[in-house]
Amino acid sequence: MNDVIRQLYERKSVRAYEDRPIDEAIVGEILTAAAMAPTAGNQQLYTILRVTDGDLLKALADSCDHQPFIAEAKLALVFLADCLKWNDAFRYANAEPRRPGAGDLMLAVNDALIAAQNAVVAAESYGIGSCYIGDIMENIESLRELLGLPDYVFPAAFVVFGYPTEQQKTRKKPARIDMDYLVQENRYHRYGETELRDLFRGKPLDGDYDRWMKAFCERKHNSAFARELNRTVAEYLKQYEPFNKQTERDD
Repeated sequence: MNDVIRQLYERKSVRAYEDRPIDEAIVGEILTAAAMAPTAGNQQLYTILRVTDGDLLKALADSCDHQPFIAEAKLALVFLADCLKWNDAFRYANAEPRRPGAGDLMLAVNDALIAAQNAVVAAESYGIGSCYIGDIMENIESLRELLGLPDYVFPAAFVVFGYPTEQQKTRKKPARIDMDYLVQENRYHRYGETELRDLFRGKPLDGDYDRWMKAFCERKHNSAFARELNRTVAEYLKQYEPFNKQTERDD
């Protein structure tokens, strides 16, 4: 196993950091690694916001489900799926771009997430921990104000970085799903009840599968976070005109 593979295997979310800064030269390498990520048509359909304002970072920590460790991060990056800058560039060149659609957004989200993961891998190579903050997609009204987000700019990922404390280094990484269930071949297979019980058999520590699954459903799928996330994303999607309406207008 080479060093890159080993680091991918060992990497886990880090939510407590040593009180020491990340050298700016290393920050530069992390950002450049993000920019070197695969991208659709070499368009780099994303913008990276580096959050350096302490008050803004605290506000984001509060907005993102009140997680104080976010404000302690030594590097904080928001990866924005940016469908605006190309459309603006087209208009300034007297082209006639259509309004961005859902497909454009998905491409931009893909670009942003791939770049974010490159940054995470680069940081890991220097012993710098990281944590993705999914809550960045919540609370559209406050987030737009905090980050100055116009239409067609979507916060796809928020990653915070720092050198992990000793406790974080030694904390056991959660087990992943068995590869026999994770990887399928050629055509999608929908798992039945028996297969799903076997797939998740290692999750409940006390062996009570039904109780664990019901509790997990309430804590994650039915949670206030999940409901707000869906509300916010639905609001963002309203910006992206359905393709059939665009076609009718263009004709």
